[in-house]
Amino acid sequence: MQPFHHFLRLCALPLTALLASCGGGDPGETPATVVTVQITAPTATDNVFTAGTPVAVRASATLNGAAVADGTVVNFSAPSAVFVPASPTSRAGAAASTLTSNATGPLAVSASVTEGGQTGSATQTLYLRPQPGPMGILVPAYFYPSATSDWNTLTASAAAHPSVAITAIMNPSNGIFSSADANFTRATTQFVEAGGTVLGYVYTRYGKGSRSLADIKANIDKYLQFYGRERISGIFLDEMAGETSKLDFYREIYRYIKGIDPSLRVVGNPGLVPAAEYTGVADTLVSFEGTAADYQKYDPRTQNAWLYTHANRTQAMLTHNTATCSAMQGAVQAAASARNNAGWVYATEREFNYATGVGNPWAALPTYWEALVQTVGAVNTGATLPRC
Repeated sequence: MQPFHHFLRLCALPLTALLASCGGGDPGETPATVVTVQITAPTATDNVFTAGTPVAVRASATLNGAAVADGTVVNFSAPSAVFVPASPTSRAGAAASTLTSNATGPLAVSASVTEGGQTGSATQTLYLRPQPGPMGILVPAYFYPSATSDWNTLTASAAAHPSVAITAIMNPSNGIFSSADANFTRATTQFVEAGGTVLGYVYTRYGKGSRSLADIKANIDKYLQFYGRERISGIFLDEMAGETSKLDFYREIYRYIKGIDPSLRVVGNPGLVPAAEYTGVADTLVSFEGTAADYQKYDPRTQNAWLYTHANRTQAMLTHNTATCSAMQGAVQAAASARNNAGWVYATEREFNYATGVGNPWAALPTYWEALVQTVGAVNTGATLPRC
């Protein structure tokens, strides 16, 4: 009876063991070969780079759950990219290479290993932006240019920091006026002579029709009529829509401005990332307007990767509720990052409450204005940030 009991104990083994010991499989059958590959660098959280710069890539591979043998070939590939080496060999189960590509936008990187007639592979998406230009400061200068106003500070900063481009948006009477204001003429003249650039503010009511194209065009004409092309370098279109259904509305405005002078700059402010087609109706888009805390969460990769096909100077950010000088520097550094890819920046500690609609963050320059200008200059040159 003992052999019988012994057989029962054997056949109580798990299924995989039963197949081998209880007659369920071919004793001479070779186990299946399983090759697994994982791209370990860059990571999924740090995967935005500048086109044309070398990017380190690394992949690990296992064969039947164990690290592949040293010397196993790992093949890297990606469209419009060069890998050096293209087919590195493994050590301790991993292999590394360096990728270079002049393409922009999303880039699918693949790694594969073939062992025992079986191939394992993995794919990781990278994002490449164009080579960035130096950042500038876009100032919503919605304050009146009295004899002691912040317009004087803007002029002094433009003169003192010629390497930092400062663009101020003038906003007389919310953009509605029928004659020149001598104080605006004086302030903008001094600012431009110091090296600054001025845009005229025009609101568009999101293209919903409550502001007609005729009214908007008349506003544009008045900036040039009363303040002159020598002061006005472009138009800031506020309250811009972001959906494709309003594109024709903004296309007509853009063509109107460029018809006056092709060198007039058009900055559109949807305050968020609009449909990609809006790049055809503005030279620069304010793709973020909000609090500094929300800007730290800004991430175009998942739904707006098309932004990485455009230069940083085509994108701007405006942050308010940026409470401290340190927070301002964090916002500027985030803007300069490959992930955020912003070429125009502004930050202020002044607040706006979206729930109540209370606050005017653009009523004055921030108390850390000079530090903001110095910070942008330092980021542009790779210098140490100024102390706050």
